[in-house]
Amino acid sequence: MGQQFEEKKQMILDIITSEEYKPLKFKELAYLLQVSQERKQELREVLDALISDGKIMVTEKGKYQKLSGKALVGTFLGTQKGFGFVSIEGQEDIFIPEALTHGALHQDTVLVNVLQDSTSGKRREGAIEKVLKHGITTVVGTFHKNKSFGFVVSDNTKCNKDIYISKENCKDAVTGHKVVVEITDFGSTNKKPEGKITEIIGHIDDPGTDIMSIIRAFNLPMEFPKLVEKQLETIPNEVDRKEYAGRLDLRVLQTVTIDGEDAKDLDDAITLSKENGLYTLGVHIADVSHYVTENSPLDKDAYTKSNSNYLANKVIPMLPHELSNGICSLNPYVERLAMSCIMELNKDGEVVNYRITPTVIKSNMKMTYDAVNGILKENKVPEEYKNFEEELRTLNKIALLLRKNRILNGAVEFNK
Repeated sequence: MGQQFEEKKQMILDIITSEEYKPLKFKELAYLLQVSQERKQELREVLDALISDGKIMVTEKGKYQKLSGKALVGTFLGTQKGFGFVSIEGQEDIFIPEALTHGALHQDTVLVNVLQDSTSGKRREGAIEKVLKHGITTVVGTFHKNKSFGFVVSDNTKCNKDIYISKENCKDAVTGHKVVVEITDFGSTNKKPEGKITEIIGHIDDPGTDIMSIIRAFNLPMEFPKLVEKQLETIPNEVDRKEYAGRLDLRVLQTVTIDGEDAKDLDDAITLSKENGLYTLGVHIADVSHYVTENSPLDKDAYTKSNSNYLANKVIPMLPHELSNGICSLNPYVERLAMSCIMELNKDGEVVNYRITPTVIKSNMKMTYDAVNGILKENKVPEEYKNFEEELRTLNKIALLLRKNRILNGAVEFNK
């Protein structure tokens, strides 16, 4: 978060830890601070951050107050066997026996009392004093039905407690259904958590159910926000020649991409030439930032996702296909904008000069790892690769030299 967020955290902390403050519920605190309806979510995020930082706590009645005593704050990490650990940044984990978890569930933010210090030569042990904040509110698992109720066994083995589902909250689920459950009661030491089924994914024997279960368990977004879709409408399908201005034009160079057989998003390409005893190696990366501008809806959404997710038969992309497979993919025979590292190397693979610059390139061929390896290892040269054979062998030689010199850390590697 930014400096402004940290300043708000400090302001709220000063209020809650002041002598005059009496524990208040969220609505009461929002009223006291004169927080508008539009800013209430921001206040909740500040309070949650203070809880996660171990600065304040919320009581069972929902009132926010300062921490009392010398208990530590950390994240409870459950195990399939019932015991767990409390993780505290910068410290050794604290072991929690099953009898002392006191109803804490995996990823809960908890108060923990240390019962045995590591100075005794053993791992620190402790007991959960209080759950400050529940880390998991929905669970994906397998439904089992009894006559008058049901229960769900979580796919996450660290969530070792079955979730009780009353008859009216079972929807139409039958034994063997993979379901999404919203936890309505987190239970206690002697009481199982309770929940209600919000979605039936499918039966465990149905094709695709396992993949959809993973998607739901990790809350992977299947669609892009409307603001992202709207921004896409402003991005062209082809490079506008006006965008060549200020870029080094490398379209005349023989350029190739090398990826897996089924790859659709081609984000890097290579060129190689030799002059006056020096090799000029170009490594070209698609200039995604030209289209995904800073703080735009696309940028914010990609930042939230952080990466694409590759499942057995499905890819959930970080960027829409219109970008990742289109204007931001270095497809053959079309102009593309790139950021390029152009290196001059001597015969020993030592970099004697380099520059990084915006470019415009044009790939001549989409190559595959299998075909390139066939050339390098078995001397099998496909007809369409004939014009590239010498460059590929030279590139492989340079790649080995670069790795030997610890340059690029093996980024240019074909023997995969």
